[in-house]
Amino acid sequence: MEEIQEKSLQHDTVKIEIAATPTSFAELDPELQLAIKCISDKKGVDIVALDLRDIASFTEFFVITSGTNQRQVQAIADEIGEGLKKQMDARPVRVEGYSAAEWVLLDYGDFIIHVFNSESREFYDLARLWRDARPVKLPEGL
Repeated sequence: MEEIQEKSLQHDTVKIEIAATPTSFAELDPELQLAIKCISDKKGVDIVALDLRDIASFTEFFVITSGTNQRQVQAIADEIGEGLKKQMDARPVRVEGYSAAEWVLLDYGDFIIHVFNSESREFYDLARLWRDARPVKLPEGL
């Protein structure tokens, strides 16, 4: 019996990647498009947008980005908040982590923006945790 258990634990795993059709940037709500543009304007690093509509019920999209330091993380969050408030009259339902600026979460209901410093982004690795989500194809200039 031990021999059978030992063999079953030693099976090689095979990684199968299913290519999901990306969601186009044009399909996104204007508020989400503006938020992504605000991130780009403040030089957010490695912007990733994930379409969660098929796998989550609490929100439709995640946007993940990084700032190079605490001030930039806060500046990105500020730019998103100010841009959406002025141009779309949209305000976040909840903001978390702004003071520490390691991971700022801006919850707009239909989408959630995650602005990380590089260490926190690497540690939490949300893109890996939500790898079943469809990617959003962002424009080249972002």
